[in-house]
Amino acid sequence: MSNYFLSLANVGVQKLRPYQAGKPTDELERELGITDIVKLASNENPLGLSESVKLALQKELTELTRYPDANGFYLKQALATKYSVNNDQITLGNGSNDLLELIARAFVDSSHEVMFAEHAFVVYPLVTQAIGATAVVVKAKDYGHDLSAMAAAITDKTKLIFIANPNNPTGTFLEQAEIKDFLAKVPARVLVVLDEAYFEYADNTRRGNAIAWIKEFPNLIVSRTFSKAYGLAGLRVGYSISHPEIADILNRVRQPFNCNALALKAAETVLQDEQYLAEGVALNNAGMQDLCAFFDEKNLAYIPSMGNFITVNVASFADKKMADKKTGDQVYQALLEEGVIVRPITGYGLPNHLRISIGTEAENQRFKQALTKVLNLQ
Repeated sequence: MSNYFLSLANVGVQKLRPYQAGKPTDELERELGITDIVKLASNENPLGLSESVKLALQKELTELTRYPDANGFYLKQALATKYSVNNDQITLGNGSNDLLELIARAFVDSSHEVMFAEHAFVVYPLVTQAIGATAVVVKAKDYGHDLSAMAAAITDKTKLIFIANPNNPTGTFLEQAEIKDFLAKVPARVLVVLDEAYFEYADNTRRGNAIAWIKEFPNLIVSRTFSKAYGLAGLRVGYSISHPEIADILNRVRQPFNCNALALKAAETVLQDEQYLAEGVALNNAGMQDLCAFFDEKNLAYIPSMGNFITVNVASFADKKMADKKTGDQVYQALLEEGVIVRPITGYGLPNHLRISIGTEAENQRFKQALTKVLNLQ
């Protein structure tokens, strides 16, 4: 009977491995008995929940015996006002991850190709494999997207292209002119998802407004999330903005009530909280500068990042012999014993790197102390 039910699954699903999230703090506590733990693994907002959201959620608790608004009217209305779009262009999801999968399942089948970059978000290959489509992985350029190579790789079978900007897990950033030039080369029959989960952390003088391009490029879908800069990772709510016909198709296949009542209320509330957003971005910028200075001081190579995380090569310091150097997975395990959780990214083709979420000043200090000890840095 071993593997009998696996044999019944769709071919693409048979070879899948579950998504590996960042290790929870309580799991590490169970494993090692450590209680003073710093988690810098999942790119969560270290600022804590917005006070305005706390108040809104308290009021919403009395209505939890009722189903949420299946269409998310008030959140859509708030998003439409903020981004100067119509309600019928918006699709809500259980985090933006939900939307990435919805888009693939709605438009792609086993006869199609799905394109994404090397070192890009792991959900792209996962969903491609699950639906039995062919993955076209374009080699990275400086750890990020090579849009010229991606344009050249488009074939008659290409149906969907994922682009993460800023990219996860490398933090690389594409300038708006690059993306727009790329979109002009993509056939109208090919959908392009611009995954902007870390949009709010990017330099606001460079990030532009891709949503405004949808009129010119109706095959463009922009996805964003409330999990990062808006601090709602535990409530799971994201959204995409697209041509109304695309949104209509996505809304046909999405699960009813895929955003719960608390998530809808929290997202609607925090979207108006400009002070919270500004404080979170400022905290991230300060932490990013601090960690970059530390890596520079210790001669550790890192990838400049526009997100709320930074990826560092822990085997890159020049004053160590190769025999003394540790892989990313080895350093990750050693940091766990110090009570610091980061993210190994061997699965992204970066076995010597770790991804570090930017935390509070105290959390960043704990990480620096732990890494100094683990790598025996001077």
